[in-house]
Amino acid sequence: MPRVATSLTTRDHFGTIGARTGFTRNNYKITPGLYCTGEPTENSPVLVTANYKLSFDALRKELSDNDSWVLVVDTRGINVWCAAGKGTFSAEEIGYQVQNAKLDQVVSHRKLILPQLSANGVAAHNLKKLCGFGGRFGPILASMLPEFLESGKASEEMQSVTFTLRERAVLIPLDICLLWKQLLVACMLFFILAGISPQIFSLTAALSRGATLLAATFTAILAGAAATPLLLPWIPVRQFWLKGAIVGALASVFFLFQTESDPGLVEKISLFLWIIGCSSYLAMNFTGSTPFTSLSGVAKEMRRGLPFQIGCATLATLFWIAAPFV
Repeated sequence: MPRVATSLTTRDHFGTIGARTGFTRNNYKITPGLYCTGEPTENSPVLVTANYKLSFDALRKELSDNDSWVLVVDTRGINVWCAAGKGTFSAEEIGYQVQNAKLDQVVSHRKLILPQLSANGVAAHNLKKLCGFGGRFGPILASMLPEFLESGKASEEMQSVTFTLRERAVLIPLDICLLWKQLLVACMLFFILAGISPQIFSLTAALSRGATLLAATFTAILAGAAATPLLLPWIPVRQFWLKGAIVGALASVFFLFQTESDPGLVEKISLFLWIIGCSSYLAMNFTGSTPFTSLSGVAKEMRRGLPFQIGCATLATLFWIAAPFV
C-alpha cells in the first residue's frame, strides 16, 4: 500500500506554483487508488479526495498526526468542487474506486469521509447500494480535518463556505497567467492598428500608439483580474461584469490622467472604452472561481455582459482607427 508523506517537499511547492500560475494546471494529478498516512489499521478512517494534486496535497499535509486511509478518485485532474459539478466526482466513481481497491478487505468499518464541497455531485445515499460503504461529509477545509476526526462531528463553522480576501488573492495569478496567449496575439494586432495613419502605415505611430494601447490593456487586466476580485464584496452591484466595468471606468480615468503621452479626444474615448470592456470581461470570467454564483446565474450574467463588452471593444476599435484621421 503506497504510504505518502505528510510534509510537502520543495518539488511539491514548485508544483503548486506551476498549478497556481496555470503552467501545469491541466496535467497536475496523481494516480487514483488507495493510499495511507502513518500506520493505519482496519479501524482507521477512510478519507476521499480528488486526484488533482493540489487537492491531494492539501489533504495529506493535514494528516501528520493521523493514521488514515486516503481513497483518491479519478476526477481527470480536476479539483473536488469543480469535479463534483462536472460529474466526475460522483457516487459511481467513488464506488468504483472502493471496489477496485478492495477496501472491504482493508478496513473493518463501512464508512467514508467525503469532502464537503463534493456534496453537489455525490448522492451519498446511493453509495451503500453501489459499494457497501456509507458516506459522511466532512469539513469544508482540509485544515479542519484534525479537529473533525477528533470530535467526530462537523461544526457549523466547518460546514460554512468562505471566500476571504486571502482566498480570492490566491486565484489571481492563475487568471492573469492564462492570458499570455491572448496577449501575444493582441500585441500583433495592436501594432497593426496603431500604425494605420493618413500615410497608410506609420512605423513610428505603430510603436508609440501600440505601446499606449498595450499599457491600457495591462491596466484593464489589473482592474478586471486583480482589483475586482480583491474588492469583490465592497463593489456595490451584484453582477460581476458590472463590477468589472465600474472598476475599469475608475482605472481608465486614472490611466488617462497618468499617461505620459497626450492622446486626442477620440483616442481617449477609445482607450476608455477598451479598458472598461476588457475589465468587465475579465471580472465576469472570475465567476468560475467563486462560490457566489450558480450555473444559471452565470448564463444570465453572460447574456447581459457580453453585448456590453463586445460593444465596448467594437467602438474602441473604430475610434482607435479613426483617431489619426480626425
